[in-house]
Amino acid sequence: MDLDDPTHRALFLLLGHQSEREVLRARRRTLRAMRTQVREQGRHLGGRPPYGYRLVDAGPHPNRVHARWGRRLHRLDPDPVTAPYVRWIFARRLAGDSAAGIARALNERKVLSPSAHDPDRNPHRAGTEWTLRTVAEILTNPRYTGRQVWNRQRTDHHETIPGDKNTSLGPSRVWNPRGEWVISERPVHPALVSEADFLAVQQVTAVPAPKDQGVRRYLLTVLVICAVCGRRLDAHWVHGRPEYRCRHGYSSARSGEPRARNVYWAERRIIDGLLYRLSYAGELPFLADASELLDHLRTRRLVVVCGTDTLDVEPVDQGKQVTPTTIITRMDDSGGG
Repeated sequence: MDLDDPTHRALFLLLGHQSEREVLRARRRTLRAMRTQVREQGRHLGGRPPYGYRLVDAGPHPNRVHARWGRRLHRLDPDPVTAPYVRWIFARRLAGDSAAGIARALNERKVLSPSAHDPDRNPHRAGTEWTLRTVAEILTNPRYTGRQVWNRQRTDHHETIPGDKNTSLGPSRVWNPRGEWVISERPVHPALVSEADFLAVQQVTAVPAPKDQGVRRYLLTVLVICAVCGRRLDAHWVHGRPEYRCRHGYSSARSGEPRARNVYWAERRIIDGLLYRLSYAGELPFLADASELLDHLRTRRLVVVCGTDTLDVEPVDQGKQVTPTTIITRMDDSGGG
């Protein structure tokens, strides 16, 4: 091949596009076959077994070629050590316990968390205790009803140019919408909870809607950061108004741990304080409103760093904080506090 010859270069491009077409075609056929195997056959397609189960032999592989190579099928079977805890988690949730309360009870009883119970299959997890999220994921996993489930998660490469792997920002696992999950048509392994109880638990864990069915707006979402731990403040509705708080990673799943004082700010207090100080600093006009303040923060890539009684405005560079330029030092009686 002569790369200086336009005809040869065109042939290279043609062969490259043909190869990419074959790859996409093979991927599409493979995914379609996997969906059919899970939905109609309930086949286990690999991966770590969920907490409460273990993998056992399920006979030779149905494909004769794979069977000659010694490959065998596997299925899920209740783990005699961890399965009772899964049943207990569902029973306590049906009894009205919160996910955080269940996690706290498991920690107090010194029950090993999923990653601590099976560290060989969880080398990427260093957690040694139960968390609210761990319990919540168990309560929403349909595999505990005896049905096989596939495609709950996918690998996202975060490509800035879709399809161009050279622009990937690194892979991460993300959850697929529930409508894309593939669930077997019938139970294929022993269930740890009945389908009726599982559906009842989903009603308990549903996100509550406001009683007045109104729309709640938080103007400073993702713009307020904790000065103590660096986390973004959580938005929540209190006494009919938006407010923000940070508990520095603490949850009610833990008990008896010393921790820093919560950072707590009302949205109106933050906005009034910023408008007062920034107007006197000449950054905003004296009659500026909340919308002008938000535009000022976003166009200049600024975030509000909240302490227990301080407010700072700092620049952000691609989501990472740099050396702060403090504009507001402390809230006092004259500054909307």
